[in-house]
Amino acid sequence: MDAEQFRALGHSLVDQIASQLEAVPRGPVTRDESPSAVRSALDLNGGLPQEGTDAATLLTTTATRLFEHSLFNGHPRFFGYITSSPAPIGILGDLLASAVNPNVGAWILSPAASEIEAQTIRWIAELVGYPTDCGGILVSGGNMANFVCFLAARAARAAWDIRREGLAGSHRQLVAYASAETHTWIQKATDLAGLGTASIRWIQTDDELRMDVSDLERRIASDVAEGHVPFVVIGTAGSVSTGAVDRLPEIARVCRDRGIWFHVDGAYGGVAAAAPGVPDDLRRLSIADSVAVDPHKWLYAPIEAGCALVRDSAALRGAFSYHPAYYHFDDHGTNFVDYGPQNTRGFRALKVWLALKQVGAEGYRRMIAEDMALSRAMAEAVTRNPDLELQTQALSIATFRFVPADLRSSVGDKDVEAYLNRLNEALLDAIQRGGEAFVSNAVVAGRYVLRACIVNFHTTQDDVEAIPEIVARLGRELDARMRPTLSV
Repeated sequence: MDAEQFRALGHSLVDQIASQLEAVPRGPVTRDESPSAVRSALDLNGGLPQEGTDAATLLTTTATRLFEHSLFNGHPRFFGYITSSPAPIGILGDLLASAVNPNVGAWILSPAASEIEAQTIRWIAELVGYPTDCGGILVSGGNMANFVCFLAARAARAAWDIRREGLAGSHRQLVAYASAETHTWIQKATDLAGLGTASIRWIQTDDELRMDVSDLERRIASDVAEGHVPFVVIGTAGSVSTGAVDRLPEIARVCRDRGIWFHVDGAYGGVAAAAPGVPDDLRRLSIADSVAVDPHKWLYAPIEAGCALVRDSAALRGAFSYHPAYYHFDDHGTNFVDYGPQNTRGFRALKVWLALKQVGAEGYRRMIAEDMALSRAMAEAVTRNPDLELQTQALSIATFRFVPADLRSSVGDKDVEAYLNRLNEALLDAIQRGGEAFVSNAVVAGRYVLRACIVNFHTTQDDVEAIPEIVARLGRELDARMRPTLSV
């Protein structure tokens, strides 16, 4: 493909994408299609082609089919999980990054990209109130950002050279502490790090689903008495289920007194520290030894983009750096191969850097605050609907469930609660398949609830106020079919 053909195809594809993105709000969030139907529509059942295909036809057809058979997290009524609408400048940034195609593992292989990533990390740290001289690295997402910090904690707080000797270097068990609301990345991390999930101490939560610091202190004291090595406590800055924020200063005090690494999972809520109206605890990220944040969540970067921040950059290098003879990398620039598990690394920073340049800190504060205000508006709309029951609202997450009006007086009854759980689980499936909107679920105090998270700059007041009626209408239809299974 020569430059002229690339130019023509690129212009045509950008025009097509722009038109299709413009049409997304007028269509469904997703379509109720089976895997086999999607494979058939995209012609994915054949073997490897022996002959090539015209590039213009291939790009046009593929773009059309992708937009016809995908779920759109950029749709204004997508409220599922914590996946944001992609910033247009980030979409273009990915194109530009691919054109340069640097390996951002070593500075010599990626001078411009490495310096842009370094500045992006400093800017993210500044935005969330973390020391800007920290170490950091961009990774694929929240799981990996947390995992990088977890491994830094393991290397820094083990009482022996764990990188050389492994877990066999001591008979003492390393233990980690996390609340019951902590994301499942902690289970993956303990598993992949060789500690095993039994090394996790699950700490109780209070009525607001925040870590119970008194229980944390008791569990640490018990483990120390048994000869174990407490090495990391994970605080949550915006839980996945409800947006709860732990008492970070209190947890930090416990960690400081015990010499334990304090890590904060801020993959979702971390960047909200920049916005007005958030809990005071969320503004205290600077007291943590490490923090994970996700630019592809509330900074609206296209997937993938996570960020690990570690106060002591030497601790980050101490967890990952090796210098074999076949590396000839000078130290005059940052070699990100020393800061994380990857050697070959893509140019993730460009789309984040471009958006930070385009929007600025104040722009992000305003957009994040708007998302939180819309979530509160949704919660208010839920409370006005007689068939819905609000459970929680924090940051930009609202949870609620469908409760038929004639069952309100029986809420709390064992059989009624079991029925409501089944009903709302079926309701979630109906909403997701229907395409009018997309929400996810949570379990709060044993209740299966619907969960709407807003990290979407396309969402409007009209969109959030439409959700209660959609949910109630589908709920009434399901209840009419399912009620015969209830016996009270």
